[in-house]
Amino acid sequence: MSDVMTPEQRSRAMSHIRGKDTSIEVILRKALWHKGIRYRKNYKKLPGTPDIAITKYRIAIFCDSEFFHGYNWEIKKQKLGHNREYWIKKIERNRNRDYENDKKLLFLGYTVLHFWGQDISKHTDECLQTIEEAIWDTKFSDTATDYDIPEE
Repeated sequence: MSDVMTPEQRSRAMSHIRGKDTSIEVILRKALWHKGIRYRKNYKKLPGTPDIAITKYRIAIFCDSEFFHGYNWEIKKQKLGHNREYWIKKIERNRNRDYENDKKLLFLGYTVLHFWGQDISKHTDECLQTIEEAIWDTKFSDTATDYDIPEE
């Protein structure tokens, strides 16, 4: 499959892809704000700079685009056409970096959630429910440890 754009057109299109405040991030952030869940956006103090960090409950949320983070990667990489080696190397590097950052966040005691862009766009309520469950789990585990102290 060859590219339908000229290299100049492709370059211009790619230059408009943003790393912050993407449409999928904005959708999820608005839903969280509407539910009264407060967060920090693009929180640089954490590994990987999560798109959304709910620091009160130690939850790091990443809104991943399907192309750059390799959704269905084993199938999609077979279909890459133009500049194949470049994109395979880039996307696999992104996936490895995501994995390493997730491990660092877990080590810091954070719950790490990744949502694909299409899930945020089409199933925002389900994403929100997953986040609310993570908050609930964090609240429950924090209070549970307070009550597990043996009495002497």
